Amino acid sequence: MTWQQTLADLETGKVRAAAQNSSGIWQVNTAVKRAILAAFAAGKNTEFTGAYHGFVDKHTLAAREFTLADQVRMVPGGSSVRAGAYVAPGVIIMPPAYINIGAFVDSGTLIDSHALIGSCAQIGKHVHVSAAVQIGGVLEPIGARPVIIEDNAFLGAGVIIVEGVVVKKGAVIAPGVSLSASVPVYDCVNQLVLGKGADIPENAVVVPGTRPVAGAWAELQGLNMACALIVKYRDDSSNAALELEAVLR
Repeated sequence: MTWQQTLADLETGKVRAAAQNSSGIWQVNTAVKRAILAAFAAGKNTEFTGAYHGFVDKHTLAAREFTLADQVRMVPGGSSVRAGAYVAPGVIIMPPAYINIGAFVDSGTLIDSHALIGSCAQIGKHVHVSAAVQIGGVLEPIGARPVIIEDNAFLGAGVIIVEGVVVKKGAVIAPGVSLSASVPVYDCVNQLVLGKGADIPENAVVVPGTRPVAGAWAELQGLNMACALIVKYRDDSSNAALELEAVLR
């Protein structure tokens, strides 16, 4: 399959950079990543005209343009969706926001202002991506898993998620939380420490926290390092607090 066909199939959702297998395990589609890299290699910088007048990028990766038939609401003001990204009907994109190549954004999801959906990131249905959220992208190495946010998750303002972290269904990530393969997560409900880079469990409510830095000198200085804390799991009261207004859609 050519890279041109792969980009076209990505935009329709026919293929994905990562998907769940029959056991629910997320697996990377390395053929898709190879095709994306081939599109970069084949591209030459060109000046774009029309709505994207003044921009220079690879001629193979022009930004997508939506019509009413796409059923995507992209509000004016500086947002862009790159070629090879899938945006499902019912998605709302507030300005300015950016969705990079290979990303998958499923139906009913809201991408708020100043949010970044990185290359090959996978965003599920009815996810709330709040203002200034940064979802990391990954193209190389081709076997590296992208960031994955499953259905009905809620990402608060300023959240940063990188290095292939998976946020499972219904999880709530509070404003200011950073998640990566090097940030430990403490489950205060079940009294355990998740392994670095471990999946965030379904319906977990995660808030920013700190932990003491080891060593006599660090202890003397009262130094602490950032971590993430699971302080509860979603219940009826938290669901009501997170309910999205249908009128906004």
